[in-house]
Amino acid sequence: MDVWKENLLEDLESVKVEFRSTEKFLLKLKKKFSGGDEKLVKVAELKKVEQEGRTIEEFVQKFRRAARKNGYEGRALVEKFKRRINRVIRRKLMKEERPPTSTK
Repeated sequence: MDVWKENLLEDLESVKVEFRSTEKFLLKLKKKFSGGDEKLVKVAELKKVEQEGRTIEEFVQKFRRAARKNGYEGRALVEKFKRRINRVIRRKLMKEERPPTSTK
């Protein structure tokens, strides 16, 4: 068994830990085991950002928040962005003669 898992199980067994949501549990888990590596946490957050039912404006704001301090820049960041927006918008962007090259 992994050491981090053993430690977490011990903590859970020794103290009554209650989380009202999976999100709160995951945030606490990230804080505890991130080892101060904010960049890795930011990359993981960016991978989870999807447009889903959000407007493009809402999605852009959420994406920008997740994109801060994660190491992606320029074309790599634009590619991440395109993969996370809904298919209809993504197809329109792909057909553009001059696709966007930045998130600004």
